[in-house]
Parts: sequence; C-alpha cells; structure tokens
Amino acid sequence: MAIIKCPECGRQISDKAPTCPSCGVEIAGKITKCPHCGEVYFSSQEMCPNCHEIAVGVTHPVASSAAVKDQTPVAPPSPVSSPASEIPSTSQVVSSTSQTAPPTPPVPPVPPVRRPGVTANGNDGGEGNTPQEPQKKKNTRSIFIISFIFAVLACGIMYYFYDSANRNKEMEAYEYAMQSSDPMVLQSYLDTYKDADEAHRDSIMAHLDLLKQNDQDWTNAVVSGSKEALEAYLQKYPNSLHKQEALLKIDSLDWNVAKAADTADAYQAYLNAHTDGAHIEEAENALKKVKSRDLQPEEKQMVSGLFRQFFQSINSHNADGLTATCEDILSSLLGKNSATKADVVTFMDKLYKDNVANMNWRINNDYQIKKREVGDEEYEYQVQFSARQDVDLTDGTKKEQLFKISAVVSPDGKVSAFNMNKVSEPQQ
Repeated sequence: MAIIKCPECGRQISDKAPTCPSCGVEIAGKITKCPHCGEVYFSSQEMCPNCHEIAVGVTHPVASSAAVKDQTPVAPPSPVSSPASEIPSTSQVVSSTSQTAPPTPPVPPVPPVRRPGVTANGNDGGEGNTPQEPQKKKNTRSIFIISFIFAVLACGIMYYFYDSANRNKEMEAYEYAMQSSDPMVLQSYLDTYKDADEAHRDSIMAHLDLLKQNDQDWTNAVVSGSKEALEAYLQKYPNSLHKQEALLKIDSLDWNVAKAADTADAYQAYLNAHTDGAHIEEAENALKKVKSRDLQPEEKQMVSGLFRQFFQSINSHNADGLTATCEDILSSLLGKNSATKADVVTFMDKLYKDNVANMNWRINNDYQIKKREVGDEEYEYQVQFSARQDVDLTDGTKKEQLFKISAVVSPDGKVSAFNMNKVSEPQQ
C-alpha cells in the first residue's frame, strides 16, 4: 500500500482506497503509475498526462503511412470520443519528436485535469476531445447524496435506540422512587430526570411532600412523648420508616406504666399488649413477685366461695358437701392435730344437739387473708373472718352466737386447718 495523490482532486490517499474520500472518484484498480516520471493517472488514459509516456502494456498496431491514410484506428472507449484520424493532436507531435518510434494512432483526450502551464485551447488534448469533469462531478454528487442519506438514517436509528434506552431507564427509576420511602431517592430522581414526563415528576414531588409531612408528624409525636400521639402516627402512616421505632417507644411507655402501678393486672396488661416486647422477661418476673405478695381478686373470690360452701353444707347437715371442701388430713381442727374428714363430720354432728331444730351460719365477709408462697407458683392462704350462728331450738326459742374463725386454705383450694372461738355470749 502506498500514499498517492488523487488524479482528480490532488488529495493524498491510499492507492488501495475504493474511492477518494474527498471527491468520491474510484481509485483501487482504476489508476496507473507512470514508470518514467512517477505520475499517477487513470488507467483509462493511454499515456501519462505529465510526460506523455505511453502506458505500459498498451500496444498499438504498426502501420505504414498509406495504411494510416486508408484505415481508421479504433480508440479505447472514453466518455466523449471523436475520430482521431480527422484532426491530429499536439501531444502526438511531441511524442513523435521525443521518441524514435513509428507514428502512433491518435490517442484519446486527456482527462479534464488542469495543471499549471496547460491551456484550455486544445494544446493538451485537441479541439475534438470532450472533458470528463462534468460526468465525474455528477458521480461525486450522487455518492455524496447517498452517503448523506445513509448517515442521516444511521443517526436516526442510533437516536431512536438511545432515546428508547433513556425512556426505559427513566421508567425504572420512576417506579423504584414511587415505591421508596426514602426522600433522598425521590430527590435524586428529580435531579437526574429534569426533562422527564410531567406526570412522573408531579407524582414524585407529591410523594416527596407526603414523606416530608410524615417526618414532621413523626417529630411532633416524639416531642409529645404521648402514647396516644405515637399510636395516631402509626394509624396515619402504617408503613412508615419510623414504625419500629414508634412501637419501641410505645413498648417503653407501657412498661413504665406497669412498673409504676406494680400490680398483677398492670404487668399482665403489658404482657398481653406486647407479646414480643422488650421487657417481657422483666414483666414476667415482676408479675410472679406480685402474685406471691398480693392477693389477687380471683384468689379472694376462691377463698370466700370455699367457706360459703363449707357453712352451707353445715346448714344443710350435708356430710359429703362438707368433706368435699376439706383436705384429707387437716393440720388442725378445733385444736386437734392431723384431723381426718371423719373428724370434720363429727364436728358438724356435735353442733346438732338433740334440742336443735334448725341451724343457720352467716358469714360477715370481713375476710383478712394473708398469702404465702409454699412452692413454685403455689400459694397457701391464712384466713380470718367472723361468722354468726343462728339456732332454732325445739322449744321455740332462738339462740345467736358470734364466732371468730381462723383457717388455712391449701394451694389446692381446700380447707387444711379450721379453728373458731366464741366472741359473745349466747343471746336468748
């Protein structure tokens, strides 16, 4: 490969280039380099336009003067040709004088490449030759137009794919931002896609305003320090970024309330409201401690119900009902240790003397109950209360007696000890 000058426009190009990038004329396979002077010219020319050396490989028939006069030689095809036998060219005369060669037939006209020193009066090609420059300019113009059209189409296709990729990227960013709860993500979309669809930008800005309002409401709820304010915030923004933080604050507030109350109900309320709260273990331990220390309402109800059944069984003289309220062995029964259920029945029978027509025990509900832990979450209850005995005698008289009762209730909810003392004398 060599660098040459384009025979048409004079620009430097490669001799292997298909066409001249400047003027568009064909180069590869269409040019010849003069071995005499080194000039590059079109292969369609039979001689070098510089030194007029006949191209290598071009042969001409050798004929006599008579033959030249009698016959007309056939010239190579050219854009515009005329019978060379009619008017001889000046170049032929110069060639014949510079070389000792026999007369040659007329040559085709020199391509319309004008060089300094060559006039346009026919000295370089004769009056009968027509220049090729208009035809080459026409070809160059066509090539330029076609190249321009292809360039426009290529740019259009590239722009289409570029614009389509940008639209797809913008849509992905829009969908991601709309699903985000981070104001930074939304602001980044607005900064990056300033020329995005107006509806998209409006939606993003509305979403961003909502998040800003969310942050303001969160700040107000935290500053208030109120459980109600935090719950109202969560109700308004159930999927807020501050949801977990709000739940932890509510958990802490409820725990503080439970500790301040220091009751079984308060600790149980915390456990019910916060099954996975941060203070679960503390609440369970505190509840256990309170239960071992304080009598719970349900425990008081159990004790009062037990003694109501105990005395109702005595009123109805029901041995089975009475023994059902007692343990198998009572640690103490009217001063007797290790009393059995049979001893309890004997106690009831002694109350019903021969002159007793009817008996009715009334509990005054003045219970004093002390709770004592005797095992793991097992409690014993020491009970004191008063009861009045009303007796109808067979002679029609009545007798009332007030007793102070001391008893013990086992963890199983049965009477494990029972003693009573008279408080007042019998009344007639």
